[in-house]
Amino acid sequence: MTDVTIVTCQKHLLPSTADDYTKNIFIEYKLLKHALEAKGLTVKRTFWDDPNCNWGQTKVAVIRTVWDYFERFDEFKQWMLQTAAVTNLINPLPLQQWNSHKFYLRDLAERGVDVVPTEFIKKGSKITLQEISANRNWSAMVMKPAISAAAFHTYKIPASPAGRSATTIHEMEAKFQELLASRDMLLQPFVETITKRGEASLMVFNEKYTHAILKKAKQGDFRVQDDFGGTVHDYEPTEKEIQFAEFANAQCPTKPVYGRVDIVWDSDGNPMLSEMEFLDPEIWLRNCPTSAEKIAEGIVKYLDSPFDLPPTNEARI
Repeated sequence: MTDVTIVTCQKHLLPSTADDYTKNIFIEYKLLKHALEAKGLTVKRTFWDDPNCNWGQTKVAVIRTVWDYFERFDEFKQWMLQTAAVTNLINPLPLQQWNSHKFYLRDLAERGVDVVPTEFIKKGSKITLQEISANRNWSAMVMKPAISAAAFHTYKIPASPAGRSATTIHEMEAKFQELLASRDMLLQPFVETITKRGEASLMVFNEKYTHAILKKAKQGDFRVQDDFGGTVHDYEPTEKEIQFAEFANAQCPTKPVYGRVDIVWDSDGNPMLSEMEFLDPEIWLRNCPTSAEKIAEGIVKYLDSPFDLPPTNEARI
């Protein structure tokens, strides 16, 4: 029986290339592995759909870099259910299910978290971008699927043509309707500060802030992910931002062991929640190696816990 199995996806288990991206994955894994082993635990690593893995032979499965889940979501959802029936998941199954669909932002807004204004659009809805823009008085907008990661099918819709190649609401309507036919969607006003100030990620482990980074988009883009040329910088959040992150984390329906709170700023400099990640977040342990010990402490609490029970209502997934 293994104490802890760290869960990744197949392409990141034994990658054929050793670029900075994959090196960082292994750095993070080793930091967590060493922190767990320092507590006397046995640790192994495999991919979530490994046909040879007996998940009943591990006490805890810690979901980490499963960075293909949104492309195979039905399979991944079934894997989570089956695995949670024989062992503990971290983060817990109900939290994973809730967080895997971005309509969770509506729940957080209802619980008092300042969330970027969002239109939540159910699959198959008969509504247009123009109607939403007019109803909300939004000009520049961003659209994205409710189940996605790494800016998957995320598009900016400028307020008005800025040049020959500019994308307008009219030009994006077909893409929006194509996506809406098969998936739930989100539409948000474009937050101008993201291209000037960036997006801050605050890590919260065992309910307490540990460290933060700042992501900035490359010149001419709005996506801060490194997949699109974004860069990562050191960041010292204000006390207000730390309190904001811890408060948002505390509004989750199930207590997280670890996670990430992403914030942007309104025109007055007030923090707003853009997303929270508990399923497979990049958490920059390499920027604060001692934070791996905080996750290890949270994992230990689950070693002798009963398995996660699936929620009775899976309305969103």
